[in-house]
Amino acid sequence: MSGRESLRLRRPRHRLERRALGWWTVQAAVVVLPPVVVLAALTALIPPARTWLGLSLAVVAVAGLAYLLAMPAWRYRVHRWETTDDAVYAMSGWFWQRARIAPVARIQTVDTTSGPIQRMFGLAGLVVTTASAAGPVRIQGLDRRVAAELAESLAAQAQAVPGDGQ
Repeated sequence: MSGRESLRLRRPRHRLERRALGWWTVQAAVVVLPPVVVLAALTALIPPARTWLGLSLAVVAVAGLAYLLAMPAWRYRVHRWETTDDAVYAMSGWFWQRARIAPVARIQTVDTTSGPIQRMFGLAGLVVTTASAAGPVRIQGLDRRVAAELAESLAAQAQAVPGDGQ
């Protein structure tokens, strides 16, 4: 067996910030609660359709609750990230998991992102755009300061390494 055949892709070293669990839970609640509230109101307001609306409410509420409880923990378990002098490595996904490795030499831009719910939890995301058709490497759920420091560090590394991104 040659050295090349023995190489295996390992999981990135760093987990996301634990506060990402709260962020994902709130995001899930924003998706799950409106249909539950609407179905509950319709069930209460339309007596002839209570049976069917109540059944629909139960199905949506149970599925929504399962999603609300399972999704944040599952994503926290899967999502990881790492940077080295040579590359940015991110693993993400829910059912379909994706590992992305971008060489520092291919980095074109490094941006931080932070939506209103992320900001409530002191979180931000990092978007590393590369000279690749696969699109950017995204790392969501970082501490805001860590994301800013990482963006600055990766931008400096990319400037120092000659490559496709410049």
